[in-house]
Amino acid sequence: MMDCVRKQVSCVILDLDGTLVNTDGLVTEVLKVDLVKYKKKWDGREALKIIGKTPLEAAAAVVEEYQLPLSKEDLLSELTPMFADQWCNLKALPGAYRLVKHLKRHGVQMALASNSPRDSIETKLSYHPSLKESFSSIIAGDEVKSGKPSPEIFLEAAKRLNIDPSECLVIEDSLPGIAAAKAAEMEVVAVPSLPNHSHLYTAADEVINSLLDLRPEKWGLPPFEDWIDGTLPLEPWHIGGPVIKGYGRGSKVLGIPTANLSVEGYATLLSEHPAGVYFGWAKLSTRGFYKMAMSIGWNPYFNNAEKTIEPWLLHKFDEDFYGEELDLVIVGYIRPEANFTSLESLVAKIHEDGKTAANALELPLYAKYKDERYFKSIALGHNSHL
Repeated sequence: MMDCVRKQVSCVILDLDGTLVNTDGLVTEVLKVDLVKYKKKWDGREALKIIGKTPLEAAAAVVEEYQLPLSKEDLLSELTPMFADQWCNLKALPGAYRLVKHLKRHGVQMALASNSPRDSIETKLSYHPSLKESFSSIIAGDEVKSGKPSPEIFLEAAKRLNIDPSECLVIEDSLPGIAAAKAAEMEVVAVPSLPNHSHLYTAADEVINSLLDLRPEKWGLPPFEDWIDGTLPLEPWHIGGPVIKGYGRGSKVLGIPTANLSVEGYATLLSEHPAGVYFGWAKLSTRGFYKMAMSIGWNPYFNNAEKTIEPWLLHKFDEDFYGEELDLVIVGYIRPEANFTSLESLVAKIHEDGKTAANALELPLYAKYKDERYFKSIALGHNSHL
């Protein structure tokens, strides 16, 4: 059933860092390295203070939080060349290319409005040319008097598109960005870049888990047409390792035997994929292929402290297979992670996900990945996250 249109918009204004590209992950890597020289360890506790800020404001927050013996200007000068070396590794966030291509194909005007300086935006987008060429206008933080949370950057974007601010939909990951969009009297969809912080985003008109979950038709825009029987095809990706003893929940609490994998060595890969329910093919080294549904995330019902992977092989096994090598190829997405008020509703939803996955994997589009050669080719490094 189609959602009711919340508001008819005619253009989309997108933020860049943390919304379209995974800048936050790259910033974390650089700060981890740089703070070592001051005998400090970056632990992400002030990530909320730097996301969405101008580079100088972010540097000031780090200097203050870690009591570094240098000025914010000096820290920024020190970090700038380190970032410059890393921008070539900047990845698009899941769903970013899909969204921009979709809007462009349907003739929806788009602008980019970022607190980053113009030269920084140009460098980042040079590694993502198809994103860059999709925008009618790009407005940088150093081209306005005040960056976000001031509305100026979004009002300037609307002016350049020649569209009334009330007809603009902003997509943002940060609190300053949301404040700026609301001050500009625009509609705003928040895609929080910090996990488990969606409760802070109440000013947004809608909060979604990732760009994969955006439903453009809610805003009077053309709907995506790539969902198939409740599933979204993805560029396949691979994860594997020995099956470890799980969290004692799969079979004991839920009656659903999950074959848990260690997340060690997969932290970066996991950070690139939104929490949610996925599906694909599993291969056990001595038993062959099985259909598989899988959750990635914190499982709010159990309130995990760390992001976990819990694959459920859709087959009844007579015995455990701890220690056996398990390879997974993830080929599609079902839904974002959700919280449940009762164990019963959680179990019912997991079984529904399992049924959706099992049916979808019969389709030629997904069935073709049940192939030994394909597992090997992905394992050797064919791994795209666009």
